[in-house]
Amino acid sequence: MSTDSGDDLTFDRAFQAPADASERLSPLVRRLVARNGGPFTFTGTCSYIVGEGEVAVIDPGPDDPAHVAALLDAVRGECVTHIVVTHTHRDHSPAARALKFATGAPIVGCSPHRRSRELGLGETSAMEGSGDVAHVPDHELAEGDTVSGPGWTLCALATPGHTANHLAFALPEERTLFSGDHVMAWSTTIVAPPDGSMSDFMASLDKLRGRDEAIYWPGHGGPVREPQRFVRALIHHRRQREASILNRLKAGDRDIPAIVAAIYAGLAPALAGAAALSVFAHLEDMVARGIAATDGPPRLEGAYRAG
Repeated sequence: MSTDSGDDLTFDRAFQAPADASERLSPLVRRLVARNGGPFTFTGTCSYIVGEGEVAVIDPGPDDPAHVAALLDAVRGECVTHIVVTHTHRDHSPAARALKFATGAPIVGCSPHRRSRELGLGETSAMEGSGDVAHVPDHELAEGDTVSGPGWTLCALATPGHTANHLAFALPEERTLFSGDHVMAWSTTIVAPPDGSMSDFMASLDKLRGRDEAIYWPGHGGPVREPQRFVRALIHHRRQREASILNRLKAGDRDIPAIVAAIYAGLAPALAGAAALSVFAHLEDMVARGIAATDGPPRLEGAYRAG
């Protein structure tokens, strides 16, 4: 898909990494990939070790004793000073508690799990079960807060959208951003109400567009190279998706299943629920901006029309 800036949104799905094996990515960064691959997690959750000797572990991953054991083996002889969590989905944060028990390191980063807002009466989200409601950090980090160790600094950047509490972390010593699930090279990010918000997601992309990191290390898959170009392409992709939804409304489609069927050709059945929530997230934002309309507050099962 060609963007108005000349950038193309292309995905890297050739990523391969040995599961639960430590891999050196840069002088300051190592990665281990958990064995939890699937439609929403690609090859598995990427956990990162930052520093040498005194280290931080970013996104320890799912409640998987084998992955926790692999992380502990990778930092054997070192001191874990911080366990950093980008957001509270069950593929990212639950292992923080086991790692804290084993190392004594504090859990820092995002706040406890919360919704961006409520859905309509009687509605539930197909993604709500992904939330790690047991997550309780020792120290919540806000925009600009830092944790550090010998030769490394992690600076929190608020990037809500995928979840209400999502944080990314900049590593200025290497012009690197740990982007969590906000920006990934293998796929677009799921924005699923009530945890996710399309308006927040787009604002967070705009924030990243103005930064100068040279590489992103995401929560799933390989690195995002040329990140400013990639972020511009993501923004354009979302705008094109919005235009497609508006075109379907103008063509007479009134509900989310009809729109999903029209704009997601060949969609795998396992992803149908996520696609419906993504369309709903766009429609919420479009109604708020007057581009689309509905009777009453936006609802997953509501009827919509062009504004």
